[in-house]
Amino acid sequence: MLYLDLIVDNNTDRTDSFYTYACAFEDVAVGARVFAPFTAGNREKAAFVAAVKDTLDERIKGLKHISRVDGEIALDARAMEICLWMKKRYYCRYIEAVRCFLPAGSPSKRGKRRTPAIEELPEDRRVSLTAEQTAALARIFPWIDEGRHRTFLIHGVTGSGKTEIYLRAAERTLERGRSVIVLVPEISLTPQTIGRFVARFGRERVAALHSKLSAGERYDEWMRIKGGDARIVIGARSAVFAPAGDIGLIVVDEEHEGTYKSDMSPKYDAIEVAIKRARQTGAAVLLGSATPSLVSSYRVEKRLYEKLTLRERYNRTPLPFVRIVDMRDELKNGNKTIFSLELYRAAEETLAAGKQVILFLNRRGYSTFVSCRSCGYVMQCADCGIAMTYHKAEDEAQCHLCGAHRVPPPVCPDCGGRYLRFFGAGTEKVEETARALFPSARVERLDLDTAKRKGEAAALLARFRRGKTQILVGTQLVAKGLDFGNVGLVGIVSADVSLNIPDFRSAERSFQLITQAAGRAGRGDETGRVIIQSYKPDHYAILAAAENDYAGFYGTELLLRKAMDYPPFGDLVQIAVSSRDEALAAAAAEELADSLRARADAASRKCVLGPARARIYKADELFRRLIYAKVPPRDREAFELFLSARKRALAMSKSSGKYSISVDVNPYSYM
Repeated sequence: MLYLDLIVDNNTDRTDSFYTYACAFEDVAVGARVFAPFTAGNREKAAFVAAVKDTLDERIKGLKHISRVDGEIALDARAMEICLWMKKRYYCRYIEAVRCFLPAGSPSKRGKRRTPAIEELPEDRRVSLTAEQTAALARIFPWIDEGRHRTFLIHGVTGSGKTEIYLRAAERTLERGRSVIVLVPEISLTPQTIGRFVARFGRERVAALHSKLSAGERYDEWMRIKGGDARIVIGARSAVFAPAGDIGLIVVDEEHEGTYKSDMSPKYDAIEVAIKRARQTGAAVLLGSATPSLVSSYRVEKRLYEKLTLRERYNRTPLPFVRIVDMRDELKNGNKTIFSLELYRAAEETLAAGKQVILFLNRRGYSTFVSCRSCGYVMQCADCGIAMTYHKAEDEAQCHLCGAHRVPPPVCPDCGGRYLRFFGAGTEKVEETARALFPSARVERLDLDTAKRKGEAAALLARFRRGKTQILVGTQLVAKGLDFGNVGLVGIVSADVSLNIPDFRSAERSFQLITQAAGRAGRGDETGRVIIQSYKPDHYAILAAAENDYAGFYGTELLLRKAMDYPPFGDLVQIAVSSRDEALAAAAAEELADSLRARADAASRKCVLGPARARIYKADELFRRLIYAKVPPRDREAFELFLSARKRALAMSKSSGKYSISVDVNPYSYM
């Protein structure tokens, strides 16, 4: 007789613990999916084996028996180890971590394999390596050959050939009979990456895992990976949980991107999970970026990662010529449009030369907000309490958080005035302006509004690649990893958008976005141009980005982070206390903050901030208050134990259901 500790598939805090069952079946391993009677009514529930024991604590009486074992869906012991670690690191429920490793969808009723289509398959450009690429691979290959774990940070300027390094490293890994996982920051980039790998390795060896696939396609791809038919997995952050066997290499492209951090429970960091999985199997990890995150560069400094540098573009074309335009001067000279005179002239010259233009603005919609010029009223979402963005194409204001939409009222609902106006600019307005200024050019827009349907983003990018579109307007989707040889000009319409976000990473995000967007220019045989428009042209992040001075930016930003005890000098933990009762939310948050301060020493006490109202104070009928705690490495374990115990005590108390506590470690959203 075996005895199993089970994680029951029941997503509540009250049942978030191990349940011990007897098992008469042989060869049941950790990670197996079983079915067992649960609750007083003995309703059969799915569960996952967290531990297998030969003996039982004699104090445990009256055990129930599992009823059957699932022969198809199961985790392995390594995946279960990651789940237990995620529970502790990200304060999630056990079953939430387990579900990350499970397939979506179900088997085809017709028995036909559902294979995702590849929109465009490029030629395999197996090019000769530069001296820098050769040197980088010479450092990577021994770790792959010996099956030892090592994390490499590949800091390469845009167009320096990082993807070719990924391909060669993957080839070496496959030759050793091992598997490869490749992560990209955006689903829109997945087709491009899949195309490069399929062209090199063939369709049968490559699988895709991302949310734009149908549930059936994801299920069949998951089974191909688990069965060992596909040894290369490509996808967005959730692909880090792919059931690949004997992982030898994990690639994280554009590692600096915040999209690798989940904002839904479990709120995991895909890079942390990738490194954890790589340590289990002795795999190499390649983190690639032209603008590495401050955290990654700091880990190089602390010798946790090894840095490999690519200073030159593959084709040796110089980096683009960059010019900063002070928009305050444009305003003084009577130009109230979103295009400076210099940007307009540069675009005109670029189009006349047969080159393409990318216009970047990291804000979608037509106008940022709708406001009354008489009384100051701002049109807000009734559920979220944030300003709604006006979309001209639909003639409605939309909430970019919950998706609510309303037609703007004809008069101000507060004062009855008729001076409701649209303020600010988004990509929709940039698109409209570009069409008016350049009527003979084909203008298209890539943002979350135009890429809603499956395949739309890939088709739009394919048209731009083939030269059918002359001007591409977009948000950060156009700033990440796109490789187009005919782009002569990148115009950054407003470099200030990301600087004004209430986030300690705002300067870092601005530097990265500007540098990445600028890197889309001049990737062919001719030097490109970049024009950065800003009302803060002297900001250190903008100046460093214009000069491609990563070292200068890193040094300045690191000093500021250290002075404020922000990452990478510890974790910033966001604790949200929510309740339908506004007074209860406030009282519970105050009590929790006081408890955190009481357990801390004098130095750490000042690192507990709040509680304060969340920027989105009321959502889904819940009132939300936020506490922030800066947790240095020395305090992490004690902090985890304390907060986990508080969450568990709440789940088992009479207050369970009256209010809740959710935790986000190093969040990328402060709403």
